[in-house]
Amino acid sequence: MICQRGVPIRGVGTVLSCRTMAKKTESEDKGGAWIFRDISRDLMKRAKIAAAVEGKSIKALVLEALEGKIQELEKKGLLPKNK
Repeated sequence: MICQRGVPIRGVGTVLSCRTMAKKTESEDKGGAWIFRDISRDLMKRAKIAAAVEGKSIKALVLEALEGKIQELEKKGLLPKNK
Protein backbone atom coordinates (compact mmCIF):
# COMPACT_ATOMS: atom_id res chain seq x y z
CA MET A 1 0.00 0.00 0.00
CA ILE A 2 1.22 3.48 -0.84
CA CYS A 3 0.27 6.46 1.31
CA GLN A 4 1.09 10.06 0.56
CA ARG A 5 0.66 12.90 2.99
CA GLY A 6 -1.48 15.59 1.47
CA VAL A 7 -1.39 19.31 1.94
CA PRO A 8 -2.97 20.55 5.17
CA ILE A 9 -6.29 22.25 4.45
CA ARG A 10 -7.13 25.09 6.82
CA GLY A 11 -10.21 24.27 8.90
CA VAL A 12 -10.38 20.69 7.62
CA GLY A 13 -7.12 18.97 8.54
CA THR A 14 -4.57 16.92 6.67
CA VAL A 15 -5.58 14.50 3.94
CA LEU A 16 -3.73 11.22 3.47
CA SER A 17 -4.17 9.46 0.17
CA CYS A 18 -3.67 5.69 0.23
CA ARG A 19 -3.92 3.17 -2.56
CA THR A 20 -2.80 -0.32 -3.29
CA MET A 21 -0.29 -1.04 -6.03
CA ALA A 22 -2.42 -1.61 -9.10
CA LYS A 23 -1.55 -3.86 -12.00
CA LYS A 24 -1.38 -2.08 -15.33
CA THR A 25 -4.40 -4.01 -16.59
CA GLU A 26 -6.71 -3.12 -13.68
CA SER A 27 -9.46 -0.58 -14.15
CA GLU A 28 -9.00 2.88 -12.66
CA ASP A 29 -12.65 2.83 -11.58
CA LYS A 30 -11.84 0.92 -8.41
CA GLY A 31 -12.03 3.04 -5.32
CA GLY A 32 -9.15 4.06 -3.12
CA ALA A 33 -8.93 4.95 0.53
CA TRP A 34 -8.43 8.38 2.07
CA ILE A 35 -7.76 9.00 5.72
CA PHE A 36 -8.53 12.46 7.08
CA ARG A 37 -6.60 13.59 10.14
CA ASP A 38 -6.72 16.63 12.39
CA ILE A 39 -10.37 17.45 11.71
CA SER A 40 -11.84 19.62 14.42
CA ARG A 41 -14.40 17.94 16.66
CA ASP A 42 -16.83 20.75 15.90
CA LEU A 43 -16.61 20.08 12.15
CA MET A 44 -17.00 16.32 12.73
CA LYS A 45 -20.08 16.92 14.88
CA ARG A 46 -21.62 19.27 12.31
CA ALA A 47 -20.92 16.78 9.50
CA LYS A 48 -22.62 13.98 11.46
CA ILE A 49 -25.65 16.18 12.06
CA ALA A 50 -25.81 17.29 8.40
CA ALA A 51 -25.59 13.68 7.21
CA ALA A 52 -28.31 12.59 9.65
CA VAL A 53 -30.62 15.43 8.59
CA GLU A 54 -30.26 14.37 4.94
CA GLY A 55 -30.53 10.67 5.77
CA LYS A 56 -27.06 9.96 4.36
CA SER A 57 -23.80 8.57 5.60
CA ILE A 58 -20.92 10.97 6.20
CA LYS A 59 -19.15 9.28 3.28
CA ALA A 60 -22.10 10.01 0.97
CA LEU A 61 -22.27 13.62 2.20
CA VAL A 62 -18.54 14.17 1.60
CA LEU A 63 -18.59 12.50 -1.83
CA GLU A 64 -21.59 14.60 -2.90
CA ALA A 65 -19.90 17.82 -1.76
CA LEU A 66 -16.62 16.88 -3.43
CA GLU A 67 -18.33 15.97 -6.71
CA GLY A 68 -20.22 19.28 -6.65
CA LYS A 69 -17.04 21.27 -6.08
CA ILE A 70 -15.20 19.44 -8.88
CA GLN A 71 -18.10 20.05 -11.30
CA GLU A 72 -18.06 23.74 -10.36
CA LEU A 73 -14.32 23.99 -11.11
CA GLU A 74 -14.81 22.13 -14.40
CA LYS A 75 -17.53 24.60 -15.47
CA LYS A 76 -15.17 27.50 -14.70
CA GLY A 77 -12.49 25.86 -16.83
CA LEU A 78 -10.11 25.46 -13.89
CA LEU A 79 -10.11 21.65 -14.15
CA PRO A 80 -10.25 19.46 -17.24
CA LYS A 81 -13.63 17.79 -17.68
CA ASN A 82 -13.84 14.11 -16.75
CA LYS A 83 -13.88 11.81 -19.75
